[in-house]
Amino acid sequence: MNFTSVIETVGYALDLTGVALIAIGLVIAFVRYITVPVIPGGIDAYRRLRQDIGRAILLGLEVLVAADIIRTVAVTPTLDSVAILGAIVVIRTFLSISMQVEVEGRFPWQSRSEAKEG
Repeated sequence: MNFTSVIETVGYALDLTGVALIAIGLVIAFVRYITVPVIPGGIDAYRRLRQDIGRAILLGLEVLVAADIIRTVAVTPTLDSVAILGAIVVIRTFLSISMQVEVEGRFPWQSRSEAKEG
């Protein structure tokens, strides 16, 4: 195996890992939704489900971005592939920020106390 095929294999393995993390996270979120009792005065079950799903998607997106970066930088570092990677990273970053706002109720650059005040 040459360097390019090894990097491609690593990239595909990370892609598979990212998708698996999202899928497994969804299953875990639904199992928690069904089995974990709701504490009176605590977070409701539906909100907890949405937060758990959001966390799974965030984790999976991070791994998928890493796979794209590895494949693009190591295998095909052309101007076109780097431009496509840039677009993918921008879109996934926007999705990640949106998901974090949904899950935590604050922007990534806000402290928890700022989010509670605002």
